[in-house]
Amino acid sequence: MKIAAALALTATMATAFAPSAVPLARRSATSLLAVSTAQIKELRELTGAGMMDCKKVLTEFDGDIEAAADELRKKGLAKADKKASRIAAEGKIAMAKVGGKTVLVEVNCETDFVAKDESFSKFAEKVAGAAAAMEGDSVESLMMAAVEGGTVEEVRAGLVSKIGENIQVRRIAARGSDATTTGAYIHMNRIGVLVEIEGGTPELCVDVAMHVAAMNPAYATKDDVPAEDIEKERKFLTEQVAESGKPADIISKMVDGRLNKFLAENCLVSQQYVKTNDRTVGKLLEENGAKMIGFTRIAVGEGIEKKKDDFAAEVAAMAAGK
Repeated sequence: MKIAAALALTATMATAFAPSAVPLARRSATSLLAVSTAQIKELRELTGAGMMDCKKVLTEFDGDIEAAADELRKKGLAKADKKASRIAAEGKIAMAKVGGKTVLVEVNCETDFVAKDESFSKFAEKVAGAAAAMEGDSVESLMMAAVEGGTVEEVRAGLVSKIGENIQVRRIAARGSDATTTGAYIHMNRIGVLVEIEGGTPELCVDVAMHVAAMNPAYATKDDVPAEDIEKERKFLTEQVAESGKPADIISKMVDGRLNKFLAENCLVSQQYVKTNDRTVGKLLEENGAKMIGFTRIAVGEGIEKKKDDFAAEVAAMAAGK
Protein backbone atom coordinates (compact mmCIF):
# COMPACT_ATOMS: atom_id res chain seq x y z
CA MET A 1 0.00 0.00 0.00
CA LYS A 2 2.81 2.34 0.95
CA ILE A 3 4.71 1.41 -2.23
CA ALA A 4 1.66 2.20 -4.40
CA ALA A 5 1.20 5.59 -2.74
CA ALA A 6 4.84 6.44 -3.25
CA LEU A 7 4.67 5.51 -6.94
CA ALA A 8 1.55 7.67 -7.40
CA LEU A 9 3.22 10.67 -5.73
CA THR A 10 6.31 10.27 -7.94
CA ALA A 11 4.16 10.20 -11.09
CA THR A 12 2.27 13.34 -10.00
CA MET A 13 5.49 15.26 -9.35
CA ALA A 14 6.98 14.15 -12.68
CA THR A 15 3.92 15.45 -14.50
CA ALA A 16 3.95 18.75 -12.62
CA PHE A 17 7.62 19.50 -13.40
CA ALA A 18 7.72 18.11 -16.94
CA PRO A 19 8.70 20.66 -19.70
CA SER A 20 5.68 22.40 -21.17
CA ALA A 21 4.84 21.72 -24.79
CA VAL A 22 4.64 25.50 -25.22
CA PRO A 23 7.74 27.32 -23.87
CA LEU A 24 7.28 30.26 -21.51
CA ALA A 25 8.86 32.60 -24.08
CA ARG A 26 6.40 34.19 -26.49
CA ARG A 27 6.10 32.34 -29.75
CA SER A 28 5.41 34.34 -32.90
CA ALA A 29 2.27 33.47 -34.79
CA THR A 30 4.33 33.87 -37.94
CA SER A 31 7.23 31.44 -38.12
CA LEU A 32 10.37 31.98 -40.17
CA LEU A 33 8.91 29.74 -42.84
CA ALA A 34 5.54 31.53 -42.79
CA VAL A 35 6.97 34.93 -43.77
CA SER A 36 6.27 35.20 -47.47
CA THR A 37 8.71 36.28 -50.15
CA ALA A 38 6.25 38.98 -51.17
CA GLN A 39 6.29 40.45 -47.65
CA ILE A 40 10.08 40.48 -47.56
CA LYS A 41 10.21 42.09 -51.01
CA GLU A 42 7.69 44.76 -50.01
CA LEU A 43 9.60 45.62 -46.82
CA ARG A 44 12.92 45.74 -48.68
CA GLU A 45 11.50 48.15 -51.26
CA LEU A 46 10.01 50.27 -48.48
CA THR A 47 13.13 50.48 -46.32
CA GLY A 48 16.11 49.41 -48.44
CA ALA A 49 17.22 47.05 -45.64
CA GLY A 50 18.85 43.66 -46.23
CA MET A 51 16.81 40.52 -46.93
CA MET A 52 17.70 38.71 -43.69
CA ASP A 53 17.06 41.84 -41.62
CA CYS A 54 13.61 42.14 -43.24
CA LYS A 55 12.83 38.48 -42.66
CA LYS A 56 13.89 38.63 -39.01
CA VAL A 57 11.92 41.74 -38.13
CA LEU A 58 8.80 40.54 -40.01
CA THR A 59 8.89 37.36 -37.93
CA GLU A 60 9.30 39.40 -34.75
CA PHE A 61 6.25 41.53 -35.59
CA ASP A 62 4.00 38.74 -36.92
CA GLY A 63 4.21 39.92 -40.52
CA ASP A 64 3.14 43.51 -39.71
CA ILE A 65 4.99 45.45 -42.44
CA GLU A 66 4.32 48.88 -40.95
CA ALA A 67 5.63 47.90 -37.51
CA ALA A 68 8.58 46.11 -39.09
CA ALA A 69 9.44 49.19 -41.14
CA ASP A 70 9.38 51.37 -38.01
CA GLU A 71 11.72 48.96 -36.25
CA LEU A 72 14.13 48.92 -39.18
CA ARG A 73 14.04 52.72 -39.30
CA LYS A 74 15.04 52.82 -35.63
CA LYS A 75 17.94 50.49 -36.34
CA GLY A 76 18.80 52.53 -39.42
CA LEU A 77 18.96 55.69 -37.36
CA ALA A 78 21.49 54.06 -35.06
CA LYS A 79 23.59 53.01 -38.04
CA ALA A 80 23.34 56.49 -39.54
CA ASP A 81 24.57 58.07 -36.30
CA LYS A 82 27.67 55.86 -36.34
CA LYS A 83 28.51 57.00 -39.89
CA ALA A 84 27.90 60.71 -39.23
CA SER A 85 31.52 61.36 -38.20
CA ARG A 86 32.94 60.16 -41.51
CA ILE A 87 34.03 62.79 -44.03
CA ALA A 88 31.49 63.39 -46.80
CA ALA A 89 33.13 65.62 -49.42
CA GLU A 90 31.66 64.13 -52.60
CA GLY A 91 28.06 64.54 -53.68
CA LYS A 92 25.72 66.45 -55.92
CA ILE A 93 24.18 69.90 -56.49
CA ALA A 94 20.43 69.77 -57.14
CA MET A 95 18.08 72.56 -58.24
CA ALA A 96 14.37 73.34 -57.87
CA LYS A 97 12.13 76.32 -58.56
CA VAL A 98 8.83 77.40 -56.98
CA GLY A 99 7.28 80.64 -58.25
CA GLY A 100 9.96 83.30 -58.49
CA LYS A 101 12.29 81.48 -56.11
CA THR A 102 15.10 79.22 -57.34
CA VAL A 103 17.24 77.13 -54.99
CA LEU A 104 20.35 75.02 -55.11
CA VAL A 105 21.16 72.42 -52.47
CA GLU A 106 24.42 70.61 -51.85
CA VAL A 107 24.01 67.02 -50.67
CA ASN A 108 27.21 65.21 -49.71
CA CYS A 109 28.33 61.60 -49.55
CA GLU A 110 31.70 59.89 -49.12
CA THR A 111 32.48 58.62 -52.63
CA ASP A 112 31.87 59.68 -56.22
CA PHE A 113 30.45 56.19 -56.83
CA VAL A 114 27.54 56.87 -54.47
CA ALA A 115 27.19 60.39 -55.88
CA LYS A 116 26.16 58.73 -59.16
CA ASP A 117 23.75 56.30 -57.47
CA GLU A 118 20.12 56.64 -58.56
CA SER A 119 18.75 56.51 -55.00
CA PHE A 120 21.16 59.25 -53.89
CA SER A 121 20.23 61.42 -56.89
CA LYS A 122 16.51 61.04 -56.22
CA PHE A 123 17.07 62.00 -52.59
CA ALA A 124 18.95 65.15 -53.64
CA GLU A 125 16.08 66.11 -55.95
CA LYS A 126 13.55 65.61 -53.13
CA VAL A 127 15.66 67.82 -50.85
CA ALA A 128 15.83 70.57 -53.49
CA GLY A 129 12.06 70.47 -53.97
CA ALA A 130 11.46 70.76 -50.23
CA ALA A 131 13.93 73.65 -49.98
CA ALA A 132 12.19 75.57 -52.76
CA ALA A 133 8.79 75.11 -51.12
CA MET A 134 9.76 76.26 -47.62
CA GLU A 135 10.33 79.72 -46.17
CA GLY A 136 13.93 80.77 -45.55
CA ASP A 137 17.12 78.82 -46.21
CA SER A 138 17.86 77.08 -42.90
CA VAL A 139 19.20 73.55 -43.24
CA GLU A 140 17.83 72.74 -39.77
CA SER A 141 14.30 73.64 -40.89
CA LEU A 142 14.79 71.76 -44.15
CA MET A 143 15.64 68.53 -42.32
CA MET A 144 12.20 68.63 -40.67
CA ALA A 145 10.36 69.30 -43.95
CA ALA A 146 8.04 66.58 -45.21
CA VAL A 147 8.92 64.67 -48.37
CA GLU A 148 7.78 61.36 -49.81
CA GLY A 149 8.73 58.71 -47.26
CA GLY A 150 8.87 60.91 -44.15
CA THR A 151 10.85 63.99 -43.19
CA VAL A 152 14.08 64.85 -45.01
CA GLU A 153 16.02 63.63 -41.96
CA GLU A 154 14.14 60.32 -41.81
CA VAL A 155 14.66 59.64 -45.51
CA ARG A 156 18.34 60.62 -45.19
CA ALA A 157 18.84 58.19 -42.29
CA GLY A 158 17.14 55.40 -44.22
CA LEU A 159 19.40 56.05 -47.21
CA VAL A 160 22.48 55.90 -44.97
CA SER A 161 21.29 52.50 -43.75
CA LYS A 162 20.69 51.29 -47.30
CA ILE A 163 23.85 52.64 -48.98
CA GLY A 164 26.26 52.44 -46.06
CA GLU A 165 27.85 55.89 -46.40
CA ASN A 166 27.59 59.13 -44.46
CA ILE A 167 25.10 61.37 -46.30
CA GLN A 168 24.59 65.00 -45.30
CA VAL A 169 22.53 67.95 -46.53
CA ARG A 170 25.19 70.64 -46.31
CA ARG A 171 23.72 73.93 -47.50
CA ILE A 172 21.04 75.80 -49.41
CA ALA A 173 21.48 78.71 -51.81
CA ALA A 174 18.31 80.63 -52.69
CA ARG A 175 17.53 83.66 -54.84
CA GLY A 176 14.52 85.34 -56.38
CA SER A 177 11.15 86.91 -55.73
CA ASP A 178 8.04 87.70 -57.73
CA ALA A 179 9.68 90.98 -58.80
CA THR A 180 12.91 89.49 -60.20
CA THR A 181 14.01 86.87 -62.71
CA THR A 182 16.13 83.88 -61.72
CA GLY A 183 17.77 80.93 -63.40
CA ALA A 184 20.29 78.25 -62.56
CA TYR A 185 22.93 76.15 -64.25
CA ILE A 186 24.52 73.00 -62.86
CA HIS A 187 27.75 71.73 -64.40
CA MET A 188 28.40 67.99 -64.14
CA ASN A 189 26.34 67.88 -60.91
CA ARG A 190 29.30 69.46 -59.07
CA ILE A 191 29.13 73.22 -59.71
CA GLY A 192 25.89 75.13 -59.29
CA VAL A 193 25.20 78.77 -60.11
CA LEU A 194 22.15 80.92 -59.37
CA VAL A 195 21.70 84.23 -61.21
CA GLU A 196 19.16 86.92 -60.33
CA ILE A 197 18.40 89.88 -62.60
CA GLU A 198 15.88 92.67 -63.11
CA GLY A 199 13.95 92.13 -66.33
CA GLY A 200 15.21 89.63 -68.88
CA THR A 201 14.27 85.97 -69.02
CA PRO A 202 15.15 82.76 -67.14
CA GLU A 203 17.03 81.65 -70.27
CA LEU A 204 19.23 84.75 -70.06
CA CYS A 205 19.93 83.92 -66.42
CA VAL A 206 21.02 80.42 -67.45
CA ASP A 207 23.39 81.83 -70.09
CA VAL A 208 24.98 84.14 -67.52
CA ALA A 209 25.11 81.29 -64.97
CA MET A 210 27.08 79.17 -67.46
CA HIS A 211 29.60 82.03 -67.74
CA VAL A 212 29.89 82.22 -63.93
CA ALA A 213 30.43 78.46 -63.71
CA ALA A 214 33.29 78.70 -66.21
CA MET A 215 34.97 81.96 -65.16
CA ASN A 216 34.23 82.05 -61.42
CA PRO A 217 34.14 85.86 -60.96
CA ALA A 218 34.65 87.14 -57.43
CA TYR A 219 31.96 89.85 -57.60
CA ALA A 220 28.83 90.67 -59.60
CA THR A 221 29.46 94.41 -60.07
CA LYS A 222 31.98 97.00 -58.86
CA ASP A 223 29.46 98.10 -56.24
CA ASP A 224 29.67 94.62 -54.68
CA VAL A 225 33.42 94.85 -54.03
CA PRO A 226 34.06 95.52 -50.30
CA ALA A 227 35.99 98.72 -49.60
CA GLU A 228 38.66 96.78 -47.70
CA ASP A 229 39.29 94.58 -50.75
CA ILE A 230 39.83 97.67 -52.92
CA GLU A 231 42.19 99.26 -50.39
CA LYS A 232 44.13 96.02 -50.04
CA GLU A 233 44.59 95.77 -53.81
CA ARG A 234 45.47 99.48 -54.09
CA LYS A 235 48.16 99.08 -51.39
CA PHE A 236 49.59 96.04 -53.15
CA LEU A 237 49.69 97.81 -56.53
CA THR A 238 51.26 100.95 -55.01
CA GLU A 239 54.05 98.93 -53.44
CA GLN A 240 54.52 97.12 -56.74
CA VAL A 241 55.16 100.31 -58.77
CA ALA A 242 56.83 102.37 -56.05
CA GLU A 243 60.26 101.09 -57.06
CA SER A 244 59.83 102.38 -60.63
CA GLY A 245 61.28 105.75 -59.64
CA LYS A 246 58.49 107.59 -61.47
CA PRO A 247 56.89 110.78 -60.09
CA ALA A 248 54.09 110.36 -57.55
CA ASP A 249 51.37 111.61 -59.92
CA ILE A 250 52.43 109.07 -62.56
CA ILE A 251 52.49 106.29 -59.97
CA SER A 252 48.97 107.28 -58.86
CA LYS A 253 47.69 107.05 -62.46
CA MET A 254 49.44 103.69 -62.93
CA VAL A 255 47.81 102.34 -59.77
CA ASP A 256 44.37 103.59 -60.83
CA GLY A 257 44.76 101.95 -64.24
CA ARG A 258 45.81 98.62 -62.77
CA LEU A 259 43.05 98.78 -60.16
CA ASN A 260 40.46 99.30 -62.90
CA LYS A 261 41.90 96.30 -64.72
CA PHE A 262 41.65 94.23 -61.53
CA LEU A 263 37.98 95.18 -61.14
CA ALA A 264 37.23 94.47 -64.80
CA GLU A 265 38.76 91.02 -64.53
CA ASN A 266 37.02 90.10 -61.28
CA CYS A 267 33.54 91.63 -61.70
CA LEU A 268 31.01 89.59 -63.66
CA VAL A 269 29.46 92.43 -65.66
CA SER A 270 32.90 93.64 -66.82
CA GLN A 271 34.12 90.25 -68.06
CA GLN A 272 34.02 89.24 -71.71
CA TYR A 273 31.03 86.96 -72.21
CA VAL A 274 32.67 83.56 -72.61
CA LYS A 275 30.04 82.11 -74.94
CA THR A 276 30.64 84.63 -77.76
CA ASN A 277 33.67 86.62 -76.56
CA ASP A 278 32.44 89.67 -78.50
CA ARG A 279 30.89 91.76 -75.69
CA THR A 280 30.87 92.02 -71.90
CA VAL A 281 28.29 90.31 -69.71
CA GLY A 282 27.04 93.77 -68.78
CA LYS A 283 26.48 94.59 -72.45
CA LEU A 284 24.66 91.28 -72.95
CA LEU A 285 22.29 92.15 -70.13
CA GLU A 286 21.76 95.67 -71.45
CA GLU A 287 20.89 94.38 -74.93
CA ASN A 288 18.21 92.18 -73.37
CA GLY A 289 16.72 94.88 -71.17
CA ALA A 290 18.09 93.39 -67.97
CA LYS A 291 20.18 94.52 -65.02
CA MET A 292 22.38 92.40 -62.76
CA ILE A 293 21.26 91.90 -59.16
CA GLY A 294 23.61 89.13 -58.09
CA PHE A 295 24.73 85.52 -58.33
CA THR A 296 25.60 82.61 -56.05
CA ARG A 297 28.11 79.94 -57.01
CA ILE A 298 28.67 76.74 -55.01
CA ALA A 299 30.79 73.67 -55.68
CA VAL A 300 30.59 70.22 -54.15
CA GLY A 301 32.99 69.75 -51.27
CA GLU A 302 34.54 73.21 -51.33
CA GLY A 303 35.91 74.07 -47.90
CA ILE A 304 35.72 70.48 -46.65
CA GLU A 305 39.07 69.02 -45.68
CA LYS A 306 39.23 65.64 -47.38
CA LYS A 307 40.83 62.64 -45.76
CA LYS A 308 44.24 61.81 -47.20
CA ASP A 309 44.90 58.09 -47.44
CA ASP A 310 48.30 57.06 -46.10
CA PHE A 311 48.91 53.72 -47.80
CA ALA A 312 52.35 53.23 -46.21
CA ALA A 313 50.90 53.76 -42.74
CA GLU A 314 48.10 51.28 -43.44
CA VAL A 315 50.58 48.62 -44.56
CA ALA A 316 52.77 49.27 -41.52
CA ALA A 317 49.76 48.95 -39.20
CA MET A 318 48.75 45.66 -40.84
CA ALA A 319 52.29 44.34 -40.54
CA ALA A 320 52.30 45.23 -36.83
CA GLY A 321 49.05 43.36 -36.37
CA LYS A 322 47.05 46.43 -35.40
